[in-house]
Amino acid sequence: MTWQFTLTGLLIGALVGLTGMGGGSLMTPILILFFGFKPTLAVGTDILHGAVFKSFGAVRHRKLGTVHARITFWMFLGSAPMSLVGVEVATWIENQYGSGVGDAMAKVIGAALILGGLGFLAKTFVKRGAQPSDAPFLLANRDRVICVALGASGGFIVGLTSVGSGTFFGLVMLLVFPLTAAKIVGTDIFHAAALLWVAGISHLVHGNVDVGAMAWLLLGSIPGVLLASKFTVRVPEGALRVSLGAVLTASGVRLLELPGYELIVPAVLAAGAVLAILAEVRRIQARGGPATEH
Repeated sequence: MTWQFTLTGLLIGALVGLTGMGGGSLMTPILILFFGFKPTLAVGTDILHGAVFKSFGAVRHRKLGTVHARITFWMFLGSAPMSLVGVEVATWIENQYGSGVGDAMAKVIGAALILGGLGFLAKTFVKRGAQPSDAPFLLANRDRVICVALGASGGFIVGLTSVGSGTFFGLVMLLVFPLTAAKIVGTDIFHAAALLWVAGISHLVHGNVDVGAMAWLLLGSIPGVLLASKFTVRVPEGALRVSLGAVLTASGVRLLELPGYELIVPAVLAAGAVLAILAEVRRIQARGGPATEH
């Protein structure tokens, strides 16, 4: 089973290239639900794959000048140590539950996926809390506290479940910092790359990474993101983000195995399709007419 991993990597890479962030959250549920990975192994493989994968985007954004270095530093100050705590908790759950670790970790990951999916939807529809500006943004003490707290909470979730590096951080920055969209994406990706290296190496040390599978995933994901990033202007980004949010939420419901999940999963996906259509209609109305290609 090699080309299947490469095809999956290509899909994830294309989604990240088209949406800027968030598509990578699908990797863990895909590894669990379709490839039969143990949850802890899926998390570790996903995180180390993401570290290598997002480093390409991080270098590119740094060269473009779309990374707010001080925000990255203060978030990393909280996220790096707490991601290690998340890895240790994941290992503790595995040792504590033994053969039942799959069910326990699947439920933890499922809950994180639902939160991530809802956060992704919120990021698409919520109005900005702070107006974007190209002016240099100097951090006050309050901003540093927000960065460290955001990093600590998000870092723990990433280390434990691999979910959130492209969702929670970007959403909060969108609400509280007056950064342009390009700087939010660049700062988010640069911080995520650094964070995932810390958590990924820790998972590798704990034996939670399938290095062979990760290599085949990278064989598809790196060209996927490079190719797909060239087509972002032609894709209805809002609709795609809503669809991804719905898929993440449905994946979380499936992993949690909530009562009646056989009906809830298709209902969530159907609702996501409706919201995606509404997002595209809103985009067309905001432009004052039918969408045109440039």
